[in-house]
Amino acid sequence: MPLDRLVLILVIVLAAAGGTIWIAMLFFASSQISPLVAVLTALPVALGLYVVWRVISERLSNREDDHYDRIEK
Repeated sequence: MPLDRLVLILVIVLAAAGGTIWIAMLFFASSQISPLVAVLTALPVALGLYVVWRVISERLSNREDDHYDRIEK
């Protein structure tokens, strides 16, 4: 693996981790101001997690997609 690709992967991983921590800090700070904010932000997060779960489960159980996985490139 070239060094520039490794550095790019590391930068992307660190940026994603930093963004996650930043969003979590915003959530916890806003939930201390008003408990209603925590409930209202938990609903879209739960919906997003449900959509991700459904997409992954559909991808793993769909037989049509398996055909394209076996095609050699």
